Amino acid sequence: MTDHECLRVGQAAPDFTATAVYDQEFKTIKLSDYRGKYVVLFFYPLDFTFVCPTEITAFSDRYGDFKSINTEILGVSVDSQFSHLAWTQTDRKSGGVGDLNYPLVADLKKEISIAYNVLVPEEGLSLRGLFIIDKDGMIQHATINNLAFGRSVDETLRTLQAIQHVQSHPDEVCPAGWQPGDQTMNPDPVKSKVYFASV
Repeated sequence: MTDHECLRVGQAAPDFTATAVYDQEFKTIKLSDYRGKYVVLFFYPLDFTFVCPTEITAFSDRYGDFKSINTEILGVSVDSQFSHLAWTQTDRKSGGVGDLNYPLVADLKKEISIAYNVLVPEEGLSLRGLFIIDKDGMIQHATINNLAFGRSVDETLRTLQAIQHVQSHPDEVCPAGWQPGDQTMNPDPVKSKVYFASV
């Protein structure tokens, strides 16, 4: 079994260096350059498809919510940087994504998709994998959707906020559906009764 086949939460996120399109330019992106920030790293199958632009524009439209809590977003597909550039230069009404607030990373050699175990080899594209990486470069959350249905930006943001809360409050855990401002729980047989008594 290779390392990428057992990639899981709690492990270091595989580092990568790749070309990305950001602000209509080609830029070199290195994941480890984002240390000190949280990263939402998400994979999507292909540019110029159908579900993908709805996700990509939704994350871009909510970019300010992520940036305000020390988080960057990176989108990845197996397309080239030239395809990414053409897609960002195409208006949303014409099936493009327009200008985005975060980089689209080119994974033409499929190395990043393989490292994160989201590649569908027989189709040559990636499943809809989403990874939340903390400021120390550790994977704290991972979900993988099949190709036909997209992800929720709201749920990604909620999960990120829960991760940040428990990392800054090590004596607390977040119950199901926790939102910022909700009561948390102490992971102790006696102290947890305070939470259960209140709900």
